[in-house]
Amino acid sequence: MRRVLCNGERLGLRDITEADVVALHTIYGDPVATQHMPFAPRSLREVALLVDQAMEAAAEEPRLLYVLAVIDAQRRNVIGVARLRVETEHPHSAEIGFGLHPDQWGRGIGTDLVRLLLSFGFKQLGLHRVWGARSPANLPAQLAMLTAGMVEEGRFRHHVDTPHGWRDSIIHSALEDEWTER
Repeated sequence: MRRVLCNGERLGLRDITEADVVALHTIYGDPVATQHMPFAPRSLREVALLVDQAMEAAAEEPRLLYVLAVIDAQRRNVIGVARLRVETEHPHSAEIGFGLHPDQWGRGIGTDLVRLLLSFGFKQLGLHRVWGARSPANLPAQLAMLTAGMVEEGRFRHHVDTPHGWRDSIIHSALEDEWTER
């Protein structure tokens, strides 16, 4: 099993564990933090189930799903969650997603997180393409992805069925041969 430990200046990424359930629930269970996600806030039990599934996926070979705790480098506490899913049909491409606790918003943490995910994907996993989809209304995610070096590719219409109905997604990507660590 490939264990993940990736450190940046302000953030770190590591595999999630059972000990992270309560911290992750402060994100997945928060209506503000999940407002742009394609699901309603999750219960503590649902988050525990997600953690169990992520830990099972971490043990698979080849590993295609990385669900990672986002760690504040100074305080060492969990402040977010990041996800990287390698595509089965295109193993040199992966989708990223992320969520941060609202008290982290507005500090450039999202940009740092996207940069760390890109670095992990390109340097450690040897990917060629990393992409992410965001809600059209999620302007902070747009800014984080663009500032981190991703390119806006376009709109994927009625991409996600949310509790409020079908939602478009805006697709961003970075290519390994165009991306440089910033």
